[in-house]
Amino acid sequence: MSQKQAATQLGTEPIGKLLKQYAIPAIIAMTASSLYNMVDSIFIGHGVGTLAISGLAITFPLMNLAAAFGSLVGVGASSLISVKLGQKDYRSAQLILGNVVSLNLVIGLLFTAVTLIFLNPILHFFGASDATLPYARDYMVIILLGNIITHIYLGLNAVLRSTGHPQKAMIATILTVVINTILDPLFIYGFNLGIQGAAFATILSQMISLCWLAKLLSNKNEVVHFCKGIYHLHWPLVRNIIGIGLAPFFMNMASCVIVILINKGLKQYDGDMAIGAFGIINRIAFLFVMVVMGLNQGMQPIAGYNFGAGNLHRVDRVLKLTVVTATLITTGGFLIGELFPELMIATFTSDEQLIQTACHGLRIVIMTFPIIGFQMVTSNFFQSIGMARKAIFLSLNRQILILTPCLIFLPMIWGVNGIWFSMPISDVLASIVAGIALYRQFQHFKHHKRTI
Repeated sequence: MSQKQAATQLGTEPIGKLLKQYAIPAIIAMTASSLYNMVDSIFIGHGVGTLAISGLAITFPLMNLAAAFGSLVGVGASSLISVKLGQKDYRSAQLILGNVVSLNLVIGLLFTAVTLIFLNPILHFFGASDATLPYARDYMVIILLGNIITHIYLGLNAVLRSTGHPQKAMIATILTVVINTILDPLFIYGFNLGIQGAAFATILSQMISLCWLAKLLSNKNEVVHFCKGIYHLHWPLVRNIIGIGLAPFFMNMASCVIVILINKGLKQYDGDMAIGAFGIINRIAFLFVMVVMGLNQGMQPIAGYNFGAGNLHRVDRVLKLTVVTATLITTGGFLIGELFPELMIATFTSDEQLIQTACHGLRIVIMTFPIIGFQMVTSNFFQSIGMARKAIFLSLNRQILILTPCLIFLPMIWGVNGIWFSMPISDVLASIVAGIALYRQFQHFKHHKRTI
């Protein structure tokens, strides 16, 4: 099926069928991506040691920072392409592809250069101790040297998904996971590279998948493909890409700040072991969060196309269906985490103290999981229809306006438990704000006499 045919179906096929068609591959891809990160942690935990898990957790803010710049381009471009295809503006969609490559090259080079120069001070600021710094540095040097590959790989994958090929985007992600899973034990154990081996496996697997993505997007029979004349930065499109991409950018930046505060707080109130426990909890919780993110990716082209085409009744339908599905997913995560925490955490480590610390934190962190699916979908919905300011506000609301003050003040009262409880408290308050914003938006649609 051509990109033009696939795009047209977004405005005509039943919403339930479309959401399955687009969301299932994205969910599989995002779950695979989450497992990809979990595999690194599992091999590092068992093959390198407990302190290595803590060192890996120290790198999370920097990884979030890198992801912030990647999503600034990739997510912004994919959302804009969906809208342009809905408007039948195929030339602009083509230019967006070229600008994705150029922007990622520029941003990736600058990010790598700056962070490598100041890597040690950055990791110390993120909560590294003398014991965990060597592990964190060894891992991040390799990751940063391959940062450009990561950015372009993620950007092209997002473009491929938004131009009517979610299955191929899914295959690219799964290919990365499979290759990484094969290379991890080879590099960590076989080549005796330790935590550096996990980083080498990550970059090499992404490089192989990037080559395949480049081949797919070189097909001249597709509406959106690589060709001459599309790589020069087109500033009106760049502004739109960045404007839409600011929502996930700020969300990842906020996540960076939050993880720094959590790591510093855990180090102060409980030590390096607690940081390692959070690293494990983050991987487990992120598995379910990534499933919802995959669902959101499936919703994004459907909502974006139909909003661009003025089919607001279909926008309403896909939103409601996505919210219900996301709630079921996060409720499942809540039940599994509360009932079987030891089983999940023991996958990462055999250290009994670390297992007990992580179990305690996990049960608290996921206690409000059933409601976060709604909050995540709402924020992504505004991004999907190009309402960047509202998406940015909802993205920052939980992280900066609510969670940050909680992480600063609650530990003063409850110690380390104040850090753990900050997360479910912020989930509840952020979901209330998201519900109000969504209600007002649909009242605005009705006020302008649009059929929803």
